[in-house]
Amino acid sequence: MTSQRTRERMVQRLGDLGISNLRVLEAMLHVPRHLFVDEAFAQRAYEDAALPIAFNQTISQPYIVARMTEQLVNALPDKPRVLEIGTGCGYQTAVLARLVNHVFTIERISPLLEKTKARLTSLSILNVTLKCADGNFGWSQFSPFDGILITAAAPQVPSALVKQLSEGGILVVPEGANQQVLRVYRKTGDKLEVQNLEAVRFVPLLDGVER
Repeated sequence: MTSQRTRERMVQRLGDLGISNLRVLEAMLHVPRHLFVDEAFAQRAYEDAALPIAFNQTISQPYIVARMTEQLVNALPDKPRVLEIGTGCGYQTAVLARLVNHVFTIERISPLLEKTKARLTSLSILNVTLKCADGNFGWSQFSPFDGILITAAAPQVPSALVKQLSEGGILVVPEGANQQVLRVYRKTGDKLEVQNLEAVRFVPLLDGVER
């Protein structure tokens, strides 16, 4: 269940579900999802399902990872710099790292981030900079970003992230509380153009840091 053939079947399903960007499909093929889940769930790693990870968090289903990634990279310039809010186990981070110049990623749960940092290093994923912080405030030191991807549901897009998005930049976010919608924002001057994609279900974007 963790073989290359199993990954190929997953990618075939993603294509059947409408993911068409070949670079995204290639990244999904080469990132070993079974290494990002707890050993007890490794046999289910390539199912199209969200799975629990440590600290009451989840790893998103492959379709949602591919869908959010595709929306981002389809609209980005060559060699983009991307900010990810919610590193989690690092699976989305690893997929992005194959497609962009550099990923800056923020996780609020310190022990989870330490495990993820070790995992990414062991996989020689080196074009990633990690930080334990409250993702609502972004990472102004390295802004502006060509793209921002938020992997937790925000009631509304944090204003700090809008400020850190470059002109023409893209922000992908699950937005809402009880009813969440995956949205894509493009920054044009002082305005945000929005596109609604589909209903989703994510853990909430929380304030603060857990040490």
